[in-house]
Amino acid sequence: MSKSKVISTDDILATLCHSVTGVLTSASGNGISYSAMVQKITRTCMRPDIGCFVLFDGGFTGLVITNFTSQAAMEIYGDYMRNMGMPEDEIAHSHLSDDVSNVLGELMNQIVGDFTSKVREQLHTSITQNQPKMMAINKQVQISVDTTMDRPQARRVTFTTSKQNIFYLELAMDKTEFIKLHDFDIAEALDPDDIIENEAKKKAEKENAKDVVQDDADDDFMAGLGL
Repeated sequence: MSKSKVISTDDILATLCHSVTGVLTSASGNGISYSAMVQKITRTCMRPDIGCFVLFDGGFTGLVITNFTSQAAMEIYGDYMRNMGMPEDEIAHSHLSDDVSNVLGELMNQIVGDFTSKVREQLHTSITQNQPKMMAINKQVQISVDTTMDRPQARRVTFTTSKQNIFYLELAMDKTEFIKLHDFDIAEALDPDDIIENEAKKKAEKENAKDVVQDDADDDFMAGLGL
Protein backbone atom coordinates (compact mmCIF):
# COMPACT_ATOMS: atom_id res chain seq x y z
CA MET A 1 0.00 0.00 0.00
CA SER A 2 1.40 3.40 -0.98
CA LYS A 3 2.02 5.94 1.74
CA SER A 4 -0.49 8.80 1.84
CA LYS A 5 0.89 12.29 1.33
CA VAL A 6 0.25 14.70 4.22
CA ILE A 7 -0.02 18.46 3.71
CA SER A 8 0.58 20.36 6.95
CA THR A 9 -0.03 23.88 8.23
CA ASP A 10 3.47 24.87 7.13
CA ASP A 11 2.76 23.65 3.60
CA ILE A 12 -0.32 25.88 3.57
CA LEU A 13 1.84 28.75 4.82
CA ALA A 14 4.29 28.16 1.94
CA THR A 15 1.39 28.41 -0.52
CA LEU A 16 0.38 31.73 1.05
CA CYS A 17 3.97 33.01 0.78
CA HIS A 18 4.03 32.12 -2.91
CA SER A 19 0.84 34.14 -3.38
CA VAL A 20 2.42 37.14 -1.62
CA THR A 21 5.58 37.11 -3.72
CA GLY A 22 3.72 36.38 -6.95
CA VAL A 23 1.13 39.15 -6.62
CA LEU A 24 3.48 41.83 -5.26
CA THR A 25 6.25 41.06 -7.75
CA SER A 26 3.76 41.29 -10.62
CA ALA A 27 2.16 44.47 -9.26
CA SER A 28 5.38 46.35 -8.45
CA GLY A 29 7.53 45.05 -11.29
CA ASN A 30 10.30 44.31 -8.78
CA GLY A 31 11.33 41.13 -7.01
CA ILE A 32 9.88 40.30 -3.59
CA SER A 33 11.43 37.42 -1.64
CA TYR A 34 10.83 35.73 1.70
CA SER A 35 13.05 34.07 4.26
CA ALA A 36 13.41 30.30 4.27
CA MET A 37 13.35 30.48 8.08
CA VAL A 38 9.89 30.80 9.65
CA GLN A 39 9.26 31.95 13.23
CA LYS A 40 6.86 30.19 15.57
CA ILE A 41 5.02 32.88 17.54
CA THR A 42 2.46 32.76 20.32
CA ARG A 43 0.19 35.61 19.18
CA THR A 44 -0.54 37.66 16.10
CA CYS A 45 -0.30 41.46 16.16
CA MET A 46 -0.69 44.42 13.86
CA ARG A 47 2.43 46.54 14.16
CA PRO A 48 3.51 50.01 12.95
CA ASP A 49 3.66 51.53 10.43
CA ILE A 50 0.88 49.98 8.32
CA GLY A 51 -0.96 46.81 9.26
CA CYS A 52 -3.61 44.75 7.52
CA PHE A 53 -5.66 41.75 8.58
CA VAL A 54 -7.89 39.29 6.72
CA LEU A 55 -10.03 36.53 8.18
CA PHE A 56 -10.83 33.39 6.23
CA ASP A 57 -13.24 30.57 6.96
CA GLY A 58 -14.55 27.38 5.39
CA GLY A 59 -12.44 24.23 5.01
CA PHE A 60 -10.26 25.69 7.76
CA THR A 61 -10.29 28.93 9.74
CA GLY A 62 -7.47 31.40 10.06
CA LEU A 63 -6.17 34.92 10.20
CA VAL A 64 -3.59 36.60 7.96
CA ILE A 65 -1.81 39.79 9.02
CA THR A 66 0.72 41.83 7.08
CA ASN A 67 2.86 44.45 8.81
CA PHE A 68 4.67 47.00 6.64
CA THR A 69 7.32 49.47 7.67
CA SER A 70 6.72 52.88 6.13
CA GLN A 71 9.70 52.36 3.81
CA ALA A 72 8.44 48.99 2.52
CA ALA A 73 4.90 50.31 2.13
CA MET A 74 6.01 53.36 0.14
CA GLU A 75 8.33 51.31 -2.06
CA ILE A 76 5.64 48.78 -3.00
CA TYR A 77 2.97 51.48 -3.38
CA GLY A 78 5.22 53.74 -5.46
CA ASP A 79 6.45 50.92 -7.73
CA TYR A 80 2.87 49.75 -8.27
CA MET A 81 1.63 53.24 -9.20
CA ARG A 82 4.54 53.80 -11.60
CA ASN A 83 3.98 50.36 -13.08
CA MET A 84 0.39 51.44 -13.75
CA GLY A 85 1.64 54.54 -15.57
CA MET A 86 0.67 57.04 -12.87
CA PRO A 87 2.41 60.45 -13.16
CA GLU A 88 4.93 61.15 -10.41
CA ASP A 89 3.06 64.24 -9.20
CA GLU A 90 -0.04 62.13 -8.52
CA ILE A 91 1.77 59.61 -6.32
CA ALA A 92 1.41 60.09 -2.55
CA HIS A 93 4.60 60.78 -0.60
CA SER A 94 3.45 59.78 2.90
CA HIS A 95 2.53 56.35 4.22
CA LEU A 96 -0.29 58.06 6.15
CA SER A 97 -2.08 58.88 2.89
CA ASP A 98 -5.40 57.11 2.34
CA ASP A 99 -4.25 56.28 -1.18
CA VAL A 100 -1.37 54.18 0.19
CA SER A 101 -3.69 52.21 2.50
CA ASN A 102 -6.23 51.71 -0.28
CA VAL A 103 -3.64 50.40 -2.75
CA LEU A 104 -2.01 48.05 -0.23
CA GLY A 105 -5.47 46.86 0.85
CA GLU A 106 -6.35 46.04 -2.76
CA LEU A 107 -3.05 44.19 -3.22
CA MET A 108 -3.75 42.21 -0.05
CA ASN A 109 -7.18 41.37 -1.42
CA GLN A 110 -5.53 40.01 -4.58
CA ILE A 111 -3.03 38.01 -2.50
CA VAL A 112 -5.68 36.27 -0.43
CA GLY A 113 -7.81 35.75 -3.54
CA ASP A 114 -4.89 34.01 -5.22
CA PHE A 115 -4.31 31.97 -2.06
CA THR A 116 -7.93 30.81 -1.80
CA SER A 117 -7.81 29.80 -5.46
CA LYS A 118 -4.66 27.72 -4.86
CA VAL A 119 -6.26 26.09 -1.80
CA ARG A 120 -9.29 25.12 -3.89
CA GLU A 121 -7.13 23.63 -6.65
CA GLN A 122 -4.49 21.91 -4.52
CA LEU A 123 -6.43 20.82 -1.43
CA HIS A 124 -9.90 20.29 -2.92
CA THR A 125 -11.48 22.41 -0.22
CA SER A 126 -12.92 25.90 -0.20
CA ILE A 127 -12.30 28.92 2.02
CA THR A 128 -13.86 32.36 1.94
CA GLN A 129 -12.32 35.69 2.99
CA ASN A 130 -13.56 38.97 4.32
CA GLN A 131 -12.54 42.36 2.92
CA PRO A 132 -8.96 43.19 4.06
CA LYS A 133 -8.73 45.93 6.70
CA MET A 134 -5.65 48.09 6.11
CA MET A 135 -4.71 50.97 8.42
CA ALA A 136 -1.80 53.14 9.48
CA ILE A 137 -1.05 52.62 13.17
CA ASN A 138 1.54 53.86 15.65
CA LYS A 139 1.00 51.25 18.36
CA GLN A 140 0.99 47.47 18.46
CA VAL A 141 -2.51 45.98 18.29
CA GLN A 142 -3.14 42.35 19.20
CA ILE A 143 -5.64 40.48 17.01
CA SER A 144 -6.97 36.96 17.39
CA VAL A 145 -9.44 34.79 15.48
CA ASP A 146 -12.89 34.90 17.07
CA THR A 147 -13.33 31.14 17.15
CA THR A 148 -12.34 28.18 19.28
CA MET A 149 -9.14 26.52 18.13
CA ASP A 150 -8.17 23.15 19.54
CA ARG A 151 -4.49 23.46 18.64
CA PRO A 152 -3.79 26.98 17.40
CA GLN A 153 -0.58 27.64 15.50
CA ALA A 154 0.95 30.98 14.58
CA ARG A 155 3.81 31.76 12.24
CA ARG A 156 5.70 34.87 11.14
CA VAL A 157 7.56 35.16 7.82
CA THR A 158 9.97 37.94 6.85
CA PHE A 159 9.74 39.41 3.35
CA THR A 160 12.30 41.62 1.63
CA THR A 161 11.73 44.10 -1.21
CA SER A 162 14.14 44.81 -4.06
CA LYS A 163 15.50 47.79 -2.07
CA GLN A 164 16.01 45.62 1.03
CA ASN A 165 13.05 47.04 2.93
CA ILE A 166 11.33 44.60 5.28
CA PHE A 167 7.74 43.63 5.93
CA TYR A 168 6.20 40.69 7.76
CA LEU A 169 3.36 38.24 7.29
CA GLU A 170 1.73 36.48 10.23
CA LEU A 171 -0.61 33.49 9.93
CA ALA A 172 -2.74 32.01 12.71
CA MET A 173 -4.81 28.89 12.16
CA ASP A 174 -5.75 25.64 13.83
CA LYS A 175 -3.20 22.88 13.40
CA THR A 176 -4.48 20.80 10.52
CA GLU A 177 -3.37 18.14 8.08
CA PHE A 178 -4.73 17.28 4.65
CA ILE A 179 -4.10 13.64 3.76
CA LYS A 180 -3.97 12.76 0.07
CA LEU A 181 -5.71 9.40 -0.31
CA HIS A 182 -5.13 9.06 -4.05
CA ASP A 183 -3.51 10.97 -6.90
CA PHE A 184 -5.47 13.62 -8.77
CA ASP A 185 -4.72 16.19 -11.42
CA ILE A 186 -4.41 19.81 -10.29
CA ALA A 187 -6.21 22.00 -12.78
CA GLU A 188 -4.07 24.84 -14.05
CA ALA A 189 -5.42 28.19 -12.89
CA LEU A 190 -6.65 30.45 -15.67
CA ASP A 191 -5.42 34.03 -15.45
CA PRO A 192 -7.91 36.43 -17.11
CA ASP A 193 -5.04 38.74 -18.08
CA ASP A 194 -3.25 35.86 -19.81
CA ILE A 195 -6.42 34.91 -21.68
CA ILE A 196 -6.91 38.48 -22.91
CA GLU A 197 -3.24 38.75 -23.90
CA ASN A 198 -3.33 35.44 -25.81
CA GLU A 199 -6.49 36.43 -27.67
CA ALA A 200 -4.91 39.76 -28.61
CA LYS A 201 -1.82 37.93 -29.93
CA LYS A 202 -3.96 35.55 -31.98
CA LYS A 203 -5.90 38.47 -33.45
CA ALA A 204 -2.68 40.31 -34.32
CA GLU A 205 -1.24 37.17 -35.95
CA LYS A 206 -4.40 36.76 -38.07
CA GLU A 207 -4.23 40.41 -39.16
CA ASN A 208 -0.55 40.00 -40.09
CA ALA A 209 -1.35 36.83 -42.05
CA LYS A 210 -4.08 38.67 -43.97
CA ASP A 211 -1.66 41.49 -44.81
CA VAL A 212 0.92 38.97 -46.09
CA VAL A 213 -1.68 37.21 -48.27
CA GLN A 214 -2.91 40.55 -49.63
CA ASP A 215 0.65 41.68 -50.40
CA ASP A 216 1.36 38.41 -52.22
CA ALA A 217 -1.85 38.76 -54.23
CA ASP A 218 -0.96 42.33 -55.18
CA ASP A 219 2.53 41.23 -56.25
CA ASP A 220 1.09 38.44 -58.40
CA PHE A 221 -1.37 40.83 -60.00
CA MET A 222 1.32 43.37 -60.83
CA ALA A 223 3.56 40.61 -62.19
CA GLY A 224 0.74 39.45 -64.42
CA LEU A 225 0.54 42.93 -65.89
CA GLY A 226 4.27 42.80 -66.56
CA LEU A 227 4.96 45.54 -64.02
